[in-house]
Amino acid sequence: MEWSQIKAVLEAALLSAQEALSLSDLECLFAGEAFEVSNDLLRKALDELRETWKARPAELIQTASGWRLRTRAEYLPYLERLHPEKPPRYSRAVLETLAIIAYRQPVTRGNIEDIRGVAVNTNAIRVLEERGWIDVVGHRETPGRPALYATTRKFLDDLGLRVLAELPPLENIAASAQTLLALETAAEG
Repeated sequence: MEWSQIKAVLEAALLSAQEALSLSDLECLFAGEAFEVSNDLLRKALDELRETWKARPAELIQTASGWRLRTRAEYLPYLERLHPEKPPRYSRAVLETLAIIAYRQPVTRGNIEDIRGVAVNTNAIRVLEERGWIDVVGHRETPGRPALYATTRKFLDDLGLRVLAELPPLENIAASAQTLLALETAAEG
């Protein structure tokens, strides 16, 4: 099989996939062939495909679960006209809870309440669990054995991240939040 055909097979698989494909998923594409396609060879082909897709309206990205093609952000307003779905709206409490879990994980409900300064609504945790963004990863060895929450691979995939270290620094988020609050206050006044 020629190099161009290996890349074409990978591209076809990525175009047809509904979810990210891991290297082992991609390796299965070539099972039974007269030659072995190693992970290094796959990575090289994926890097070349990523370069090829740079000039197109979609991009090849690597997430926590593997590789996938996604539409570039600048084209989303146009595509939304085809499928005018409203994205789910999350309350401030849900978003704050998610941010605390993402940046401080693993955390207990008590940890979240200490940071937020208010009780955590059971619904906030339920919404995040139903979305598949958080999960119980264990229990703290203290009286009552409270659940420890952490973000999931789906959370990383949905944000287009490979690892938590790719989250923006917390200081940047705090500064942005203070700026938004100042703008809201100025607009009301």
